[in-house]
Formats: sequence, C-alpha cells, structure tokens
Amino acid sequence: MAYKILYKASVKRDLKKIPKLEVKRILNKIESDLGKKPNKGELLKGKFQGFYRYRIGVYRVIYVKTVAGVLVLRTSYGKDVYK
Repeated sequence: MAYKILYKASVKRDLKKIPKLEVKRILNKIESDLGKKPNKGELLKGKFQGFYRYRIGVYRVIYVKTVAGVLVLRTSYGKDVYK
C-alpha cells in the first residue's frame, strides 16, 4: 500500500538551498521509501517527540505520520534541520 506524501510550504524553501542534483535524489528517496514504509525513519525524542527523522546521505528529512499519509516538515543539511 502506497502512502500519500504531503509537503509543508517550508520544504520548498529548504530545497532551494540544496543543489538541484541532490534535491532530485532526496525527493525520489522520500517518494519511494517513505511512500511505502512511513516507519522507516527514527522516532525523535525531547522537544521533537512524535516526529520522525529520515537520513538521506548528509541530509535529514523531518516528518510526521498522519491519517492521510506522511507530512514532510523540513529537509536540510544534518544538524541544521533541527533549528
């Protein structure tokens, strides 16, 4: 069963800061991996409790599972994603 992937508007701004070749790879990975298995990421703790982190090379994708599927909240370089 494929899950629907939704993107918050801030993700578009985040992706503009990343090289185009990497953006293509990140989006393909999100659609293929998280679209099939939304539990693939790690559950975060602390002030980000309830969110998931998915690692794609040096980039991190922060997302939350919803009734409709997966809502991607942020995409950024490593530790910068938590700011």
